[in-house]
Amino acid sequence: MQIFIVFYGLPQIGIEFPDVPALGEDFPRFMAGAIALSLNSAAYVAEIIRAGIQAVDKGQMEAARSLGMPHSMAMRYIILPQAVRNILPALGNEFVVVIKEYSIVSVIGVAELMYNAETVRGNTFRPFEPLIIAALIYFAMTFTLSKLVGKAERRMRTSD
Repeated sequence: MQIFIVFYGLPQIGIEFPDVPALGEDFPRFMAGAIALSLNSAAYVAEIIRAGIQAVDKGQMEAARSLGMPHSMAMRYIILPQAVRNILPALGNEFVVVIKEYSIVSVIGVAELMYNAETVRGNTFRPFEPLIIAALIYFAMTFTLSKLVGKAERRMRTSD
């Protein structure tokens, strides 16, 4: 629904997506999809960060303030480094979800991976092979991202 609202609704209130010939005719559709997914994901990421910050013990802020640190310095050097350890797994999961959800933008005509797999299926009359290739590509992207997040988590854990 959000993709439809961004793509069809924003031009109704005067916000047009630029048509850049060098980037192809699908660029306005791509921009609308990227904006809609970014807005949706931003809400989840903000909640993940808020929860990660709240998970840090209040005594950490009190200790930093008692040492004379201003609030911004305490957040930067004391609270946020501890919060990052808490939020990293959930943030990695959210990035994987965004990769998977990008297939939804095909509803406004963006030729993404699953859209192209369906086109190949229709042109070749081979129903299974294009889907296997698309699944392998999705697996490669999500597996790589999961491994990178896992590596970052291990580096954070070794700093105990």
